[in-house]
Amino acid sequence: MRIPWSRHARGRTLALLTIAALLPTAAPSSAAPAGGDDLRVETYVLPSGASKPSLEEVRSGRAREVLRRLTREMQSEARLPAETVGPAASYAPLAKKPSATAPAPEPQNRSTARLAPLATYPEPARTMTYDECRNGLGSTQKFFIKSRFAVCSGATFLQTWLRNNRPVGESMFNVRVVGTIAKNSREITFTYYYTEMQSTGSTATAAMRIETKGTIPKSWPSGVRYTHSGALPGTKTFDELKRQRTYTHKVNAKPGQGSSGSTDLVFAVYEPVISITPPPGWKLGGALTGKLFMLAPRWDAATYLANSTGGGNPSRKGAATFSYLPTLTYSAKAGAEERAVAEHIRTAFTKPLDTKPYMSAKNVPGQEAKAPLHRLVEKTRKEDNRKAAVKQCKRYWGDGYSLGGIRECDEYPFATTYEGAAQADHDSEAKKFNFSVRPIDRTENGAGGSLLLGFYAKNRLVDGLQDGFLVKITS
Repeated sequence: MRIPWSRHARGRTLALLTIAALLPTAAPSSAAPAGGDDLRVETYVLPSGASKPSLEEVRSGRAREVLRRLTREMQSEARLPAETVGPAASYAPLAKKPSATAPAPEPQNRSTARLAPLATYPEPARTMTYDECRNGLGSTQKFFIKSRFAVCSGATFLQTWLRNNRPVGESMFNVRVVGTIAKNSREITFTYYYTEMQSTGSTATAAMRIETKGTIPKSWPSGVRYTHSGALPGTKTFDELKRQRTYTHKVNAKPGQGSSGSTDLVFAVYEPVISITPPPGWKLGGALTGKLFMLAPRWDAATYLANSTGGGNPSRKGAATFSYLPTLTYSAKAGAEERAVAEHIRTAFTKPLDTKPYMSAKNVPGQEAKAPLHRLVEKTRKEDNRKAAVKQCKRYWGDGYSLGGIRECDEYPFATTYEGAAQADHDSEAKKFNFSVRPIDRTENGAGGSLLLGFYAKNRLVDGLQDGFLVKITS
């Protein structure tokens, strides 16, 4: 049920995340502009799926005042998801609240015999339907992240058509963009959906032209060359977009253009731009371009990642992802093979003072986007982390903590991260003892390790501080 705009002013203020410029455009649909009339259009850019006022409410002045007040109140526009990592994270304002996400994947526990760790981390989603995008965004979210291979965002364009400052009609359309990446592919597909295109009263939508562009305003390193394919609509009228509705844009960056070192990395920001050209006879006011949001694609290739050779074709080596923090999920449910690992991490998150070694200000990373974990590939430092963890297990549980090999020393943050137990030995700014150790069943520890390695591989986590991940415990 649509909320009347007299109450909408109170209930939707936080929901309208991005109200952009006033965009004049339009002419009465059935008649040419009368000479001397002042004709203009006010266009507001709202979160995807936002409700709109009725023409009667617009004419009463209530809705227009709400929209204008919200426009004045808006300070900075969130352009990238809160989970963005890498150089793109400092390029534009990040959303202040987490993106909408799909339910956490459950590890596939294939055995109850507990003879060997058989837990397998699930494959991340690589497709997204229009309905999934629409439902994921709802009417308040700016970004929906199904996985780092399937993301979407969008916006609602609302136009009020005015003749001599009197509202005579209104129109609207939604633009949603879904980005997806197939397994071991460097090609990113951006699918644009123009939907909910409607008008009431006297408008000139048939003559209003809308231009669609998919741009890459920034790359790291600079000078990267991209291959573009697909068929964006270019410039079409409102009515033409209404008839076809769906368009695609594909982008690829060949390997060998990235940063030096063991990992070939290209980072970028991708920005859909919607521009409106008004019908003849209509005056313009404000900006003509709606820059809706940015997505953060990344292209990578490394010997420790899948498709390191491209199947013998160097131009297809590596793959693409979106540069967002993925979340490793462990289950603390009865019967979960990694349950002891999950319970250990949960204690480190919720009761850090109950963990060993003791540290009065312990606050382990990996719980939120501002303090993620970072994958570590270098063998010597991983061994340093393991030695530092085992030292603390022996300190608190004695040399026989393993009970003859039944238990192993579990550590969090993981030894395969830069935040592992030896971090303070390598980073002078790191806090000593900001980690937790606990002897746990060796089979459950092995299951946790298998899931972690599968998570790294399937989400293409790269070594270093330009990537990262979070950890979540389910029960």
